[in-house]
Amino acid sequence: MWSQCTAVERDADKVSGAWLFRGTRVPVATLFENLRDGATVEQFLDWFPGVERWQVESVLDHETRGLRDAAAS
Repeated sequence: MWSQCTAVERDADKVSGAWLFRGTRVPVATLFENLRDGATVEQFLDWFPGVERWQVESVLDHETRGLRDAAAS
């Protein structure tokens, strides 16, 4: 659940209620789309200056834990 990740937030009035990096209008999905397309974390941070490194690291850690937990089930 993304609600347990402090780096993100969701507001029905912002970007159609998508999960966003807290304090920005940048959807979390944008990180994964950019990484999938070959971008580095450094490039992502350059392209989206409102997002902080700790937020990206937190999101990636959260996703990794979720995948690990799903595999263990």
